[in-house]
Amino acid sequence: MALALLHTSPLHVPVFEALRDEDHPGLELRHFVDESLLARARELGPEAVADDVRTALSRAAADGARAVLCTCSTIGAVAEAAASTTGGPGVSGAPGVPGVPVVRGDRPMAAAAVAAGGRIVVLATVESTFAPTAGLIEDEARRAGRSVTVGTLLVEGAWGQFATGDTQACARLVADAADSVTDADVIVLAQGSMAPAQHLVRTAVPVLSSPRPGLAAGARAARAG
Repeated sequence: MALALLHTSPLHVPVFEALRDEDHPGLELRHFVDESLLARARELGPEAVADDVRTALSRAAADGARAVLCTCSTIGAVAEAAASTTGGPGVSGAPGVPGVPVVRGDRPMAAAAVAAGGRIVVLATVESTFAPTAGLIEDEARRAGRSVTVGTLLVEGAWGQFATGDTQACARLVADAADSVTDADVIVLAQGSMAPAQHLVRTAVPVLSSPRPGLAAGARAARAG
């Protein structure tokens, strides 16, 4: 049983390998990394990379994966939409013929945020993430029949630290930003790269990240696939 993961940074690979060892021993992970997808999506918009995302998903399916987990929040919606053309439905329920499901890694986090309260603040290290994440939260709110307000906060300088490999400095900046939020029921860390900040925050407001629940959803899809 293999789960493919589509990443836009090689730094995500050890994170998901560690989570697999902790929570899903025996699950085979196959990593597909394409940094250019995020770079072009940030510059031109996520739809600009739709064909390349579809190709990557098809390659993962052809490689024998039972499911594909997209770990990049910026291109998550594109990956779900591509599911209908790569042989399987996305976890959102998008129509597709039976086959390899495509899991959007931040959808379980969004559902948990909606369940936690109506005032949701999204933190991100790149602005291109705000629209996809806010749209996802609003989609989950509609599904749950709840009303939410979504605020956003850009963590200045954190992406530069992450891009150079200083994940600890990135996490400290994100944690400081989370601690500055006061008017929220829940804080969402929009990108998987921000997850380490969860262990550094001091705020009493719940802080959610996507890697662990996303991998759990991907593992369930792979078992069912």
